[in-house]
Amino acid sequence: MFWGKLASINLYNCDHNLIQDKRYIKKYILEVCKVIDMKRFGKPIIKKLGSGSLEGVSAFQFIETSSITMHFDDKIKNRAFIDIFSCKDFDEKKAEEFSKSFFGAEKSISKVMIRD
Repeated sequence: MFWGKLASINLYNCDHNLIQDKRYIKKYILEVCKVIDMKRFGKPIIKKLGSGSLEGVSAFQFIETSSITMHFDDKIKNRAFIDIFSCKDFDEKKAEEFSKSFFGAEKSISKVMIRD
């Protein structure tokens, strides 16, 4: 038994237009929660932050058992960085494969850390 699981998912060479589209990112949040069987708490927060090469969209969604955070790099390498933390177990491989497909990424790498 563990207290929580953190899945950090890195996506590379995503579809440039998709990772800039706030409506599409909101759709991702709604869908990934269904895929990993998480109940959302409140509405997603999606903002464009930073400036210059560090400007990009970031998003946050509370889930009943913790949160999902996302940061998108559409200025340099079309990357997405997604962290899912939950005290409820979930299938991190499903989350990674769904995320890779949803954002049209060519490559994905994920790491899992168990908190106990």
